[in-house]
Amino acid sequence: MKGLGLLIALVFAGEAVAQERRETGLELVLLADASGSIDSEELAFQRQGYALAITDPKVIAAIEESIYGTIAVTYVEWATNTAVVVDWTIIDGPDAAAGFADALLGPPRRAVGRNAIGGALLEGKRLIEDNDIDAPRAVIDFSGDSIGNSSGPSIASARDAVIAAGITINALPILRPGDGRRAGANLEAEYTARIIGGPGAFMVTAESRATFAETVRRKLVLEIAGSAPGDIRTAACCEK
Repeated sequence: MKGLGLLIALVFAGEAVAQERRETGLELVLLADASGSIDSEELAFQRQGYALAITDPKVIAAIEESIYGTIAVTYVEWATNTAVVVDWTIIDGPDAAAGFADALLGPPRRAVGRNAIGGALLEGKRLIEDNDIDAPRAVIDFSGDSIGNSSGPSIASARDAVIAAGITINALPILRPGDGRRAGANLEAEYTARIIGGPGAFMVTAESRATFAETVRRKLVLEIAGSAPGDIRTAACCEK
């Protein structure tokens, strides 16, 4: 009888764990650059751009019109270390999106140091695999203004591991014309060759600070829809 009781308890425990898991249409890691080339003003600007994009009516409409009607998002900043700024949040409409945006704008800088892109990609993979969410698609949305990898796993090995896990890596290269610290237009070629990968992977370029939020908005709409832009540079398929 004790054995039967234990078996029943295990069954109910398993059902409870299964019930605690959340289902959604997409697991999306927003992996944003916070390395030494990004100063405090630029860090705040990036967060503001993502906050504006996630609450944009076109992004909300894309979420609500998707098959599940929800997505799961986390915002993570990367440098030598990675730091979760906003934990996994299910977004199903304007209120949840606004809550995510508010949470994004408040915390202080947590990621510091130089570029460690390989480690950042692997941390995005871990966050997807270790969460309590089930989704048919998982995407790491990687943004940055350089291609350096000063420490940790190589970009190539990390990218291969992420793709092997069935996770797509999309990229948002941030071009800063006239600033010698950054790779400039060559960054697009580098991100195409070395960062993006997996089913439906694509890249959308942030050409300038003035267009950053709009570029993020276009990219989110594409990722939620599970489609890639016809023009890999500008996501020309998405109407403003």
